[in-house]
Amino acid sequence: MTDARVTVDRDGHVLLIGFNRPEKRNAADMRLLSELSLAYALLDEDPDLRCGFVYAHGDHFSAGLDLGDIAPHIGADGVDTVAEGGMNPWQTGGRQLTKPVVMAVQGTCLTLGIELILASDIAVAAENTVFGQVEVTRGILPFGGATTRFPRAVGWGNAMRWILTGDTFDATEALRIGLVQEVVPVGEQYARGVELAQRIAAQAPLAVQATLANARIAVRDGDAAAEARLQPEFARLVNTEDAHIGLQAFLSRTVAKFVGR
Repeated sequence: MTDARVTVDRDGHVLLIGFNRPEKRNAADMRLLSELSLAYALLDEDPDLRCGFVYAHGDHFSAGLDLGDIAPHIGADGVDTVAEGGMNPWQTGGRQLTKPVVMAVQGTCLTLGIELILASDIAVAAENTVFGQVEVTRGILPFGGATTRFPRAVGWGNAMRWILTGDTFDATEALRIGLVQEVVPVGEQYARGVELAQRIAAQAPLAVQATLANARIAVRDGDAAAEARLQPEFARLVNTEDAHIGLQAFLSRTVAKFVGR
């Protein structure tokens, strides 16, 4: 096993991003966060990559922040965890990821693990996963997006029930409130997550990215802003090589092999 805190591998057009500090339940220290930011930048910048898949080595997704390692780096403006050339995986400011991310979680999934789900697009959980947005029990607040995204994703009351108490909850509850999209038997979360990521990567990448971007405009800037972009984006995509490939595949009843142009 590599000594990297975050493993990075390719599976076709999917970038596999793995938390790799299993001896600490994948608690995130500065090094892990820095390497994660570089992995997300690679996903965003490499034109051959169409989807990311985030998972964890070992029995647990993440025990949250390694506060002992992080604390000395906290200044008046918080903590900067993004390496030079990297991008913030939680996308709480500045540059936004242009490609979709699928996640698979198991075991312990605390704080930044939940916030990474909220910043991603599809999440699969093993049935043994225990979730917790526990910052209030440590005297701090969630700073990776939970205060804005959690209520939007699951409803105000559902979010506040868990954010304000710091209680933990199971995969059944995570599925009920919509934090995750599927719950699978323990050990099957990786394969199912990769399957979904590969399914996304098989679609026309420009169309996937445009669809994702428009949905995010609606969230950030409102429906009218997103609606104003629909027709221009449609016109742009119709003239791409992939749109012609998709039409020919439809007419010939074959599977389209998109090229990203």
